[in-house]
Amino acid sequence: MKKLINDPENVVDEALVGIEASNHDVRVDHEHRVVLRAQPKEHGKVALVSGGGSGHEPLHSGYVGYGMLDAACAGEMFTSPTPDRIEAATLAVDAGAGVLHIVKNYTGDVMNFDMAAELVAAESGIEVETVITNDDVAVEDSLYTAGRRGVGVTVLLEKIAGAAAEEGRSLADVRDIAQRVNSRGRSMGMALTSCTVPTAGRPTFDLPDDEMEIGIGIHGEPGRQREKMASAKEIAAKLVNPILGDMDFSSSPVIAMLNGMGASPLIELYLMYGEVAALLKKNGVGIARNLVGNYITSLDMAGCSLTLLAADDEMLRLWDAPVQTAALRWGR
Repeated sequence: MKKLINDPENVVDEALVGIEASNHDVRVDHEHRVVLRAQPKEHGKVALVSGGGSGHEPLHSGYVGYGMLDAACAGEMFTSPTPDRIEAATLAVDAGAGVLHIVKNYTGDVMNFDMAAELVAAESGIEVETVITNDDVAVEDSLYTAGRRGVGVTVLLEKIAGAAAEEGRSLADVRDIAQRVNSRGRSMGMALTSCTVPTAGRPTFDLPDDEMEIGIGIHGEPGRQREKMASAKEIAAKLVNPILGDMDFSSSPVIAMLNGMGASPLIELYLMYGEVAALLKKNGVGIARNLVGNYITSLDMAGCSLTLLAADDEMLRLWDAPVQTAALRWGR
């Protein structure tokens, strides 16, 4: 194992030190492993809290800031943050209008965010709403999930719901917009290599050099099938076709995100996006906005995922609204 680390047991804590040092727009509650806005949101606006296991950066800490999250809870590597830490984040960011929890559909995340919401309600009376993302079309049930996994749409949802919150919309409104984004988004991923959790010191699974995993999860969960390596054009079809087979994207403008899993270079991601864009055009799908890069990763896994969101006019307006975070920044 070759990694830019010190003690494998301290990677998350030491990374949080680096996150705080690199971005003056955030501060870190190191006791609870929570990344917060350095300048709290003004009173009377809904606050957004998300989080999950570490190893998916820039998700979620890279999306803390104006126009997106108010706090991100960092769990151990690929492990949900504990309820007390989520509670601490929720209490820290409440600005008097309630808090929206954005939770990826993994059993530990759902359970711990649910427990945290109950603790907050019992101890402070702060109103908490929850939206669970479940956009992965690859499998219905996985190692850590009942139902579909929450993956790339989480990024788009945090941006759009974050913009709605900045406008001063009510908690119910922000929740409804977030739910609408989740319901209209679909994702599919693939891996060329496994990933290595530092404390394990070896790859999570074995993937021969001449094979790829289609439908991989962001923790290395098995996908739909393992196949022989193929060209980028063929791989693009294996991402696009299952998504279009699950939902009709031809009647709405689409926000498309071609996401790297962590180790694939940008030149390959741009090449893949070109293949995906051509396939979508051939199928009558119009791309209104796009992202290409590493936005929800799996440590040092090579591969990519595709997320499509069937956007309406309100979603596009909220997408275009100003944002200032480490990973997304425009209009401000």
